[in-house]
Amino acid sequence: MSKSKLSIRPLADRVVIEPALAEEKTASGIIIPDTAKEKSQKGTVVAVGPGTKDNAVTLKVGDVVIYGKYAGTEFHLDGNDYMIMRESDVIAVI
Repeated sequence: MSKSKLSIRPLADRVVIEPALAEEKTASGIIIPDTAKEKSQKGTVVAVGPGTKDNAVTLKVGDVVIYGKYAGTEFHLDGNDYMIMRESDVIAVI
């Protein structure tokens, strides 16, 4: 388990993820208004829990991951937005 700079410590097999910013414009250069932006499904792991006796946490701080569209719980801490979710809600490491 790597050390995190956050003051939050997730329990069991949970991880805290800082979501990537939503796309500002399309590949062709069209600017996307705030009302049409989709929530990002990609982010960086910033804290990991200790795991459980049956499931060790395999993610580490700094991993860039993709997670399910409806996974986790959003929260605001120290002026930043984060997601907390079970490691099993993470789909892939990039």
